[in-house]
Amino acid sequence: MAINRADAKQGLRRRLRAQREERYVEHTLLHLLDIPEIARAEVVASYFAYGTEPNTAELNQALISAGKKLFLPRINKEVIEWVLWDGNLDALEQNGNFKEPIGSPLNDVNLIDLVLVPALAIDPDGFRLGQGGGFYDRALPGMRAWKHGVVYNYERMEHDLPRDSWDIAVDSW
Repeated sequence: MAINRADAKQGLRRRLRAQREERYVEHTLLHLLDIPEIARAEVVASYFAYGTEPNTAELNQALISAGKKLFLPRINKEVIEWVLWDGNLDALEQNGNFKEPIGSPLNDVNLIDLVLVPALAIDPDGFRLGQGGGFYDRALPGMRAWKHGVVYNYERMEHDLPRDSWDIAVDSW
């Protein structure tokens, strides 16, 4: 019996999450500031990491300190809304596993120059395996922004990941 793509993705997610649990160490993503597209961006969409995701806390603060406008995602039903965040932790509220910004959403996502995209793995063509909610799969096609996938070095796969017609490749990782 053949394994369908959804089952293959779910099994891979379980293995990758377990690997993160085993290999997790505190780290910084400040080296991303040296990527030309990130350095040039004036408006950045990032995320507030949770659990064993690559920790964006220092990077987000550094982006704000560098004078960039930083937007964080907030889930509204099935879509991501991007909300301006000034670095104040009191301006975040807990929603399940996520910390989400409080405030009005951005009306025009085309104002965003760069989006940092969380992933569990990225293949050689830039296709990512996310957590499985589909939020970024729905958000990315409507964004002209440069898309940078954020993973640990060992999550940069040497082989293709299972992909569906709606999967969008990131521009760099």
